[in-house]
Amino acid sequence: MDTAPVDAFDNTLVLLTVEEAARRLRIGRTVCYRLISSGELESITVGHLRRVPVDAVPEFVTRRRTRQQPTTTITTATAA
Repeated sequence: MDTAPVDAFDNTLVLLTVEEAARRLRIGRTVCYRLISSGELESITVGHLRRVPVDAVPEFVTRRRTRQQPTTTITTATAA
């Protein structure tokens, strides 16, 4: 089992395992596979191995943040 701290990322990596991508997103492996299956998180196969491009993780987060931007409504009180 990998006991390296989550913050100790190897900046030279180009492809992540699904487990590494899940750790970076702080989600479970099963949820990560669901995101891959739905097309929300980009992945490729290398031989029979599933890998997530390292830049796909921040792109996924950016898309999610954009999609979930809170909408604020400004209302003005009218004097009666």
